Parts: sequence; structure tokens; C-alpha cells
Amino acid sequence: ADCWSAVYRAAGVGAGERIFFAFSFGPFIGFWSALEGARAMGCLAISGGGMSTEQRLQSIVDNGATVLVCTPTYALHLAEMARATGLDLAALTVSTTIHAGEPGASLPATKRRIEEAWGARCFDHAGATEVGAWGYECDSQDGLHLNENEFMIEVIDPDTGEHTDDGELVITNLGRTGSPVLRYRTGDRLRLAPQACTCGRTLSRAEGGVMGRMDDALIVRGLVFFPSAIENIVRDFDAVTEFAVDVYRRGSMDEVRVQIEAEGEPPRQIETAVTKALQLKLGLRMQVTTVQPGSLPRFELKSRRVTDHRVAEHK
Repeated sequence: ADCWSAVYRAAGVGAGERIFFAFSFGPFIGFWSALEGARAMGCLAISGGGMSTEQRLQSIVDNGATVLVCTPTYALHLAEMARATGLDLAALTVSTTIHAGEPGASLPATKRRIEEAWGARCFDHAGATEVGAWGYECDSQDGLHLNENEFMIEVIDPDTGEHTDDGELVITNLGRTGSPVLRYRTGDRLRLAPQACTCGRTLSRAEGGVMGRMDDALIVRGLVFFPSAIENIVRDFDAVTEFAVDVYRRGSMDEVRVQIEAEGEPPRQIETAVTKALQLKLGLRMQVTTVQPGSLPRFELKSRRVTDHRVAEHK
């Protein structure tokens, strides 16, 4: 609860706010600690558990929610559903959205899409079941502050174990008496910022938030990149509402196919534009195809947009 209170305070959330949690509230402890942190701060904590997307939107309206907490993917899905029903999210009382579970809220293109759709400021944060909420974004919105008031934090080279500025996050939690861990390897990749934040905090800071999971890196034709790099490019096109990525091996050549749902532009035109952007920014030509709106999966929790079929073939 203390760690989540730090997340809320950094985003400018205080006592009296009405926080809506668009989660299903299973046994995963992260949702419950977010709820408890809100309660401990004197906020009204509104559970969205057991509701459909349409019911959650109506509950946000009925309760005058001022803060939305969910994954970045689900915030965009709520916005998509609102558009389909004629609901103007920007006219609602929500002024702050807080997200985790994926790198999306720290990606400039995804952050912009969320802020424009909700008419609110979008904040990233990060945590892990094993240790709690360990990072948060401040009002400067320039990377994630690492909560060194609650954790001992290191960044190491995953192969050598040596300390580095760009590598795997290792955490020792200081306040969780029920499940303390020592030098827990999170699997998250971070790049430490070399300079202090303009907000005045002296805590360490991760540039661009969590870059991805150490084991999520894709190696295609000798190039190494994270799925978040594709998302940041694709989300920069307002016509694209959803996407999925498949990686194959055809003979001795790796191929990447990007499927996109797009609205308002001719399919061939948006396919060409996205293909050029991916090649320019990643140095890799990918096959981009449009599919029918609503045909790609939507995610309430962590998204699974990238499928590496080479792994299955290898097995």
C-alpha cells in the first residue's frame, strides 16, 4: 500500500479522488495492493471486477471517476468501445490515467493515444508480484523513478552479473515482511538515465520506462529489437486501432508479418506508410497487411501481440 501510494502521489493523485480499477480482481496481488493503496490515501476505490467493457465505461460515468487504473492496452480498448457507442471520454471527469503491465504507457506514441482519447494525463508505473510496485512516473513524465525509499535497486549485465547502466533490473525489497527477497532478478530491462529529473527527485530513473523483458528481445536477420519498438512506431499512426506481429522462418530467412486494423484510410496507403516507417526506424522490411476491424484479439491484462513461431518450430 505504501509503494502504491508513492505511485499515486507522483501522478498528482490525492485524498478524495475517485479511482476506477478496470481489472477482474483474481488472486493476482497487484490489483489488491493498488486498491489498498488508494483506500489508505483516503480515495474512493471503485472495483471494475466482474464487469464487461461496456459496464465499466458506464460505471466510470455513474461514479464520476477521476482516475483510471488499468493496462495501457485496455485503456485504448475502452476508448475504442466508447467511440463505437458515441461516448466522449474527454468530456468525462477522468483527468489522470495510471498504467502498468506493459511498456506502453512510457512509449511516446501510445501515451499520446491514451491522453488524446481520455483527455487526461497518462502515467506509467512498474512493479512485480514478488516485490511490489517499484517504479513510478512523475509530473515531468520523463521515465520511471525507481523507488529507492522502499527497495535496493541494481542494474546488471545478465551474462556477467556486473553492474551496468543498461541491463537487467535486480531488486531487494525492504518493507515486505511477508515475502522478503534478496537480489531478485526481475527479468526487466532498463536503461538508467545519466542526469537528474527536472522534478527535483534524486532517485535513480529509467529512461523510457521498462524497455521490455530480457527474454522478449527479437533477433531477426542479425538485428536485435524489442516488441515495444514496433508498438511505438505502429501507434504513431492514428488510423491503426490494433495490431499483431508474427515472426517466421522461411528456409534460411526470418520474416516478420505485421497485421493491422485500420480505419479512415485506404488499406494499401496505410500498409505502405507503416511498412516505410518500420523499415526506416528499425532497418528491417516487414510484411504489413490490413485485416478486418475487430478481427484481432483484445486484451484486458498484459497483451500478447507478438508470436515468434520460430520457437515452436525449434521445439
